[in-house]
Amino acid sequence: MDIAGTGRFLPYDKDRRWSAVKAERVLVDAVEHDRCQTLVPTLTERGTGVVKVHVFGAEPDSLTAGANLARKLAAVHGAGKARVVWFLGPEQPEVYARGVGTRVQLKDFTHGPGDAPGVLVHQDKQLNESAGFAEFAERMAADGFTFLYQQMQAGTVGPVLTVLHHGRVAGAIGPMETMADATGSARLLPQYFAVLPQYRGHGYGRALWRAAMHWGHQHSAAYQLLQTEVDGASDRLCQAEGLTSLGFVNQRDA
Repeated sequence: MDIAGTGRFLPYDKDRRWSAVKAERVLVDAVEHDRCQTLVPTLTERGTGVVKVHVFGAEPDSLTAGANLARKLAAVHGAGKARVVWFLGPEQPEVYARGVGTRVQLKDFTHGPGDAPGVLVHQDKQLNESAGFAEFAERMAADGFTFLYQQMQAGTVGPVLTVLHHGRVAGAIGPMETMADATGSARLLPQYFAVLPQYRGHGYGRALWRAAMHWGHQHSAAYQLLQTEVDGASDRLCQAEGLTSLGFVNQRDA
């Protein structure tokens, strides 16, 4: 809240690796708090504008209160969209997030990186280029890889790990980067992660994820936080790999 509206980033804000200016700001005067819930609204003025109300409160009434506040503030600020982001603990019903949210999962590196990939994973940039990473990125544009490829070409991000099928890029995860959190602990930052549809079921996704965890451990990360679509492929993978569920994030239009 101290830097709301200044355009500055907090030093541990992971979004600062993508932009020089913070586009989202807390609407400090509109924060609501009582013994049952806390509502923290933010405004993004890019495009038509988005008001999000971040809801901290476990009762369904908290979601209703957040939606009402989001619609009210969207009208006040002339924003085209109003959304609620509802944070729920792991004891809350999974159905609250299914189809409209994600599960928050923790990978703790205290006991090491976990199992070895089992499939050869590459980190060499030149190899990735000669193996058709540009084509892979175009096909996986919906998963953010066109943007990532632009950042790779500009040299502004860490390495990207890939797995090859008959010499061509079949899947990728990256960029591989760490950042200190608010307590000074190093965390492995979230990555773009995808495997081409025709190569799913070969174990490539699991190999890439395990290789990323080994990279994080080798670079002194203490943990990684992941958000996975409930019941999605990545969600099932993370659960099978023994990650700890910290709860859910429910996101929906107000």
